[in-house]
Amino acid sequence: MNAPRATARLQLHAGFTLDDARAQLPYYAALGVSHLYLSPITQARDGSTHGYDVTDHQRVSAALGGDAALRRLAAAARDLGLGLIADIVPNHMAAHPSNAWWADVLRLGQRSPHARVFDIDWDAPDPALRGKVLLPVLPDPYGVCLASGAIQIVHDADAFFVSVSELRLPLAPGFAMDAAGPDATCAAHNAQTAEGRARLHDLLERQHYRLAWWRTAPEQINWRRFFEISELVGVRVEDDIVFDAVHGMALRLYREGVLDGLRIDHVDGLASPGAYLRRLRQRLTQARGERASAYLVVEKILADGETLDFRWPTDGTTGYDFMDQVGALLHAPAAQAPLEAYWNGLAGDPRGASAQLQDARQRMLARHFPAERQALARALARVARMDLRTRDWTTTAIDRVLTALLAVFPVYRTYAEDGGRSPADTDWFHTALDRARTALGPGTADARLLDQIGHWLSGAPVDESLASHGVSAPEPHALAEALAHALRRFQQLTPPLAAKALEDTLFYRRGPLLSRNEVGSSAERFSLSPDAFHALSAERAATHPHAMLATATHDHKRGEDTRARLAVLSEAPDEWIALAQAWVPRLARPGPIASADAYLLLQSLVGAWPLALPPEPAGDALADYLARIAQWQEKALREAKLRTSWTDPDAAYEQSAARCLDALKHTDDGRLLLREIADYTLRLAPAGLVNGLAQTLLRCTLPGVPDLYQGADLWDFSLVDPDNRRPVDYPARADLLALDDPGQPIVTNAAAWHRGAIKQALIRRALALRARDPALFSDGRCEPLAVHGPQAAHVLAYLRRHETRCLLVVVPRLCARALAPYAQGQAAQAHRFWDGSRIRLPSDVPAAGLVDTLSGRQPGVDTAGDIDVADLLRDCPVALCVAG
Repeated sequence: MNAPRATARLQLHAGFTLDDARAQLPYYAALGVSHLYLSPITQARDGSTHGYDVTDHQRVSAALGGDAALRRLAAAARDLGLGLIADIVPNHMAAHPSNAWWADVLRLGQRSPHARVFDIDWDAPDPALRGKVLLPVLPDPYGVCLASGAIQIVHDADAFFVSVSELRLPLAPGFAMDAAGPDATCAAHNAQTAEGRARLHDLLERQHYRLAWWRTAPEQINWRRFFEISELVGVRVEDDIVFDAVHGMALRLYREGVLDGLRIDHVDGLASPGAYLRRLRQRLTQARGERASAYLVVEKILADGETLDFRWPTDGTTGYDFMDQVGALLHAPAAQAPLEAYWNGLAGDPRGASAQLQDARQRMLARHFPAERQALARALARVARMDLRTRDWTTTAIDRVLTALLAVFPVYRTYAEDGGRSPADTDWFHTALDRARTALGPGTADARLLDQIGHWLSGAPVDESLASHGVSAPEPHALAEALAHALRRFQQLTPPLAAKALEDTLFYRRGPLLSRNEVGSSAERFSLSPDAFHALSAERAATHPHAMLATATHDHKRGEDTRARLAVLSEAPDEWIALAQAWVPRLARPGPIASADAYLLLQSLVGAWPLALPPEPAGDALADYLARIAQWQEKALREAKLRTSWTDPDAAYEQSAARCLDALKHTDDGRLLLREIADYTLRLAPAGLVNGLAQTLLRCTLPGVPDLYQGADLWDFSLVDPDNRRPVDYPARADLLALDDPGQPIVTNAAAWHRGAIKQALIRRALALRARDPALFSDGRCEPLAVHGPQAAHVLAYLRRHETRCLLVVVPRLCARALAPYAQGQAAQAHRFWDGSRIRLPSDVPAAGLVDTLSGRQPGVDTAGDIDVADLLRDCPVALCVAG
């Protein structure tokens, strides 16, 4: 396989097309990436800013420039030695009439040839939904919308449609136009008259869909959604015909050399990820001809202690696991207890993260996924009724016990395919059973049912010799089919439950330190020791050496340098808590808002403060910054679901929150408070830059494929989307890169730090080494090195070795405050921190043969042959040394 050397993730949309991406190829080539890693290129809904709401898997998006633009990009990339990787979306499509497959299902129902594409339950328990698709698109209850005229029949382009909420929904065949013409037909169905309403209602009742209030979706939805988004419908890609229809274009583009690899979105949403990946790998192999194997990575969140399923033929994950690990490495473990104690006091909730996460899961199951939960309970009840020994377990009892199990499930999902659970799956499932049994009460009837549910969901083959106790045993084929259906529902429910409960609820309602609330992170892991970090890196190198290493993504909660800055607070938690105790009441008062919400707001103000924003900002610069914070604040409050939410927004509380931000601009105390926060943040900022540089070098040199998110080649102080998808200033980046001379020492003055040039230059030099010696990085070992001396605990050093070649990497950790003078252009002051500390090299790696590619100097060596850290880091807080 020809794995990428380094990737750059680009977010495509109508404002940044494939041709726009082509214009940036020279920049990315000069920076040193080998592949552009593109957001979805398939046709999506008009106005889509992300591409995941696919309407046509068989066309390149017209808004992005279409097939011709993609081929222009591929050809230009090849001329510069670059390749293309595309993000594909096999799990879902847009539930919108612009999706021709979906529209055909709405028009023809189960008779549509595309009905098999979507995961629809045509035999719903509600008689009103039998043979119909629920469309929860109405702004008010059906009767209200009918009477108000919000639902109309319209005629356009020689066809009649149902018009509602800016949607044009097709009508089933057989609707006859009035002899007087289309206008008369529409008038006859006008809801302003009783007769018109009756005709319209009768017509709607004869459709293959049922229009409903949007609030009915959680309780009544009869098709699989993407998470809880009713605008995205699940796709049955496990069906061979559907698989071919969804992947035909991607496979053709790979066969023709346009694409070099694929990134699979939300692999956990698929019915059988392992079978899917084997099929996809087989099709890619058939399509490759004489080319090297395709690069294939999956978007997968790994829980703490979880590893990627060894049965999957994939090159690894898209890097959320690394993002969590490198972030945890930069947090001081001693800070966890005081920060959590302070937070618990603010929030008035002394419980730990695990208990609060269980609460969030319970809410999700009760209010956001009840239809999916109840459908699973009914599926298990069907299994129970097939055996006389279990038929007395009722749907209600199964639902109760199932809820207890789902509330404590420790991972996103299990993969009980290929004859049952893997050993790892078995361990995770038993952990869940043990937790649920404790909650239900050991020895109770519910605990007995729990064990039965665990057996039903094992994925093990049906035993055809089931004892019948004198009566007929279940018919093996029917039982196997019922068990497979229940297992599929279970395994497709746990991933959205996990994501929505943790990432989109708990991480917005619990915040001792927001830098640890990130996609891919554990709610309970605050920090990571160097030994544990190296062990995880070694495990990745052994199992998936070409997995992506990411520190920023289109889904992150905070930019990589926002997190790096907030991590500095863990180095002096008592100082930070004292400041927060003074600032939080003043920040909360104008609203007023809850102290916990004010503390989250304070962290966001500190973390995202732009380096170019002065301590006393005014005018457009201040307005733009606070507008970004306000956008984050609304999302954070609604996602937390404590005092307001997306489904039930509390306008009064949200206005109170907005007043807290307005006060920072318009009141004397607010302006004074903002000045105090800004002064502190700008003093903290240099230390954050040190952390950011260390994080960058780790990503670029550890085993794996470094992935650069657009814009993060300079400092990235973004917040959650849409803030992290703002336009990138490419001309400024190109100008900075032109000033960097790779043959000269890296510029380390204050201006280079402030503008981000030092980060950009570090990326360029590290990626140049990857290009010069690819085997060293793709196949080389990673050996942690011993450090001794007074600051040994603050140094992370390792060698990358392959045959006779080696690379030495040195970064600091948990000492960014002491090293802040580096980022102020005062390296002479900062490097004294390292006096007396030494790095011990293996005897077969002479220190005298190494040259730091950042400074151009050979590191100083003491009489024992050890490297003097103070001399090595004389100009820069990180080092990247190669044999001279």
